[in-house]
Amino acid sequence: MKDFIHAELLEIAEHFKLLASYSGIIADAALHCRRALENNRKIMFCGNGGSAADSQHLAAELIGRYKLNRKAMNAIALTVDTSILTAVGNDYGYDTIFRRQVEGLGQEGDVLVGLSTSGNSENVVQAFLIARNMGISTIALTGQGGGKMKELADFCINVPSDATNHIQEMHIAVGHLICGLVEQGIYGHA
Repeated sequence: MKDFIHAELLEIAEHFKLLASYSGIIADAALHCRRALENNRKIMFCGNGGSAADSQHLAAELIGRYKLNRKAMNAIALTVDTSILTAVGNDYGYDTIFRRQVEGLGQEGDVLVGLSTSGNSENVVQAFLIARNMGISTIALTGQGGGKMKELADFCINVPSDATNHIQEMHIAVGHLICGLVEQGIYGHA
């Protein structure tokens, strides 16, 4: 068991070493989010399963706080309203659950962050398509290949792994980096 744990931790560490080469795109995405918030726009997050949980986690970091005590920032996870999710899913199909929310809540200049380990989650893809038509920029957090979202996103951070658990580990780290950079940029010393 110790050998397994040791090997897993070394593999995780190796993925994060490779992720360091993504510093430029992460910085660009964070600056884009910061500018949207400074212009009184919002950051919307969406994803399925573990990516839904990460969406909620990251929205909470912006609404609450990440490291600094400061005013709430305008962020929302499109994964939390069960009435909307079930009504839209039932009436229009599961593939539209985020698209309808972007259409109803989104404004030009907002940012939509979509998390999908494959990059092919159809409900996130559909949200990206409507966002593009509405002048809402998109940030994709995906696995190594990037999937369909890579082609649709303004910024694609397709982390260096094909294993779902490792992709999700890196997504939350990237999300934390973005939240920290946004928070510092608006309320700190960066």
